[in-house]
Amino acid sequence: MRTLIWGKTFVKAFKRTIKKHPVLIKNIENTLKLLSKDPFSPQLGTHKLKGKLLGSWACSVGYDWRIIFDFVKSEKQKEDDILLLGIGTHNEVY
Repeated sequence: MRTLIWGKTFVKAFKRTIKKHPVLIKNIENTLKLLSKDPFSPQLGTHKLKGKLLGSWACSVGYDWRIIFDFVKSEKQKEDDILLLGIGTHNEVY
């Protein structure tokens, strides 16, 4: 399992998201669990980003919600850690 590192911008966006859309909490939790186990699981639809987010990755939380993240080197394990950068609708994060 990879370690999830919650970046400051992700924490702010996460709090804002669950305040406005509390029904998403369970979907977000499940997505984060799956992301830490297998970031390339077909259910996540993980893909590289282009443009201003070049070098980052995104995965789906349901139909229109996305989590933006980067892979960062881990000192403790072979697999990279995952730095969570943002969460929001498709239009909000891109």
